[in-house]
Amino acid sequence: MKERRDFLKTTTAGLGIFATSPLIAGERYLSQIDTPLKSSAKTALTKITVKDAEIIKLKFDKATPLSWNAIKKSGGKPPSTTFLKITTHQNITGYAIIKGASKDVLSFIKKIKGMNLMNTEQIWDHMFYHNRKPVAKGKEIHAIGSVDLCVWDIVGKALNLPVHKVLGTYREKIPVYAAGGYYADNKGIPELVKEMEEYVKEGYKIVKMKIGYLDAKADAERVKAVVKALGTDARVMVDANNGYRSAYEAIRFGRLVEDLDLYWFEEPVAPDDWRGNAEVREELDIPIVAGENEYTRWGARDLVENHSCDIVNIDTIKGGGLTEMRKIAALCSAYHIPVAPHGYAHMNVHAVASISNALILETYPAKARDFNPSLEAFPIQNGYIDAPSKIGLGMDPDPALIKKYRVS
Repeated sequence: MKERRDFLKTTTAGLGIFATSPLIAGERYLSQIDTPLKSSAKTALTKITVKDAEIIKLKFDKATPLSWNAIKKSGGKPPSTTFLKITTHQNITGYAIIKGASKDVLSFIKKIKGMNLMNTEQIWDHMFYHNRKPVAKGKEIHAIGSVDLCVWDIVGKALNLPVHKVLGTYREKIPVYAAGGYYADNKGIPELVKEMEEYVKEGYKIVKMKIGYLDAKADAERVKAVVKALGTDARVMVDANNGYRSAYEAIRFGRLVEDLDLYWFEEPVAPDDWRGNAEVREELDIPIVAGENEYTRWGARDLVENHSCDIVNIDTIKGGGLTEMRKIAALCSAYHIPVAPHGYAHMNVHAVASISNALILETYPAKARDFNPSLEAFPIQNGYIDAPSKIGLGMDPDPALIKKYRVS
């Protein structure tokens, strides 16, 4: 008995740090580590709260070419980017790109003032359920997603880590594709092929082009020309942007290109036509992608339970943010369905890096930076990029750009 008491006494002394509260234990640990880590770790152990928030809109001076997909035109004017900036009482500044109205985003900031931003799950639930009817769709979800991503930027900075490291990195090398191939004036098949070949020269192994604006036969000829030109250098995706009014129209197009080994067929019919999507999926031997216009885990559930797609591409911001995207991915993983988040790559990259069933990252080619320099182009090697090494989301806007291009 004496030997057992001596053993327990020695063991307890050796583990004395754990005999106190976790916070005190953490403070004792911090006193023994190097100063740079000590500073960030101490910050993370405190309550981090919102001090102020503002919207920063940048409008650039070089007009993009006018182009269009199956349903709408874009470009023809200088592009803009709108950031949310949150400053905390602990002198941490977070940034995220927003979707939706600035007033909606700022209204959700008010709801979380005084709350600990390190409690990301609690923050999300409070925004979703607090002081309003709990809807699963709409502009409120855009605002919640925008705030959620900014909160994650703050969490990463508090811990002195990239956000994907905080979440738990699954892959260090991230497969990417080039989003392009829009319709434009004086852009025929030769010009389209040249565009796609330029993306391959940039390092892409997968490229995406638009369909659905022309009749099925004309679009099929465009796709065939690109596939033939790229050969074994890259694979091709097609995106109808919900352009086909019926499943049979989408199926008719699909059968004209079914033998081309397309990477995927994105949004063939209307976003709420789950049965139509399921019919296209059932009839074609091409992976069907849907979800870009859905919201939250409940939207993902509806897609999955209606057998609407092979791959879910819910937008990280519109879908409810990074906190919600992880739930969406978990739900999809239970059905062995991969996710490929739509939208801004500089925020989505952390989702794709940390989610095991994430398939690929949507990016825009380097030439887009000629018109919108607010975010750096990713260096692409053999179809992949490296997981980010900058702390937080790693997308703080350049102060010089803010000074030059900010608009009220």
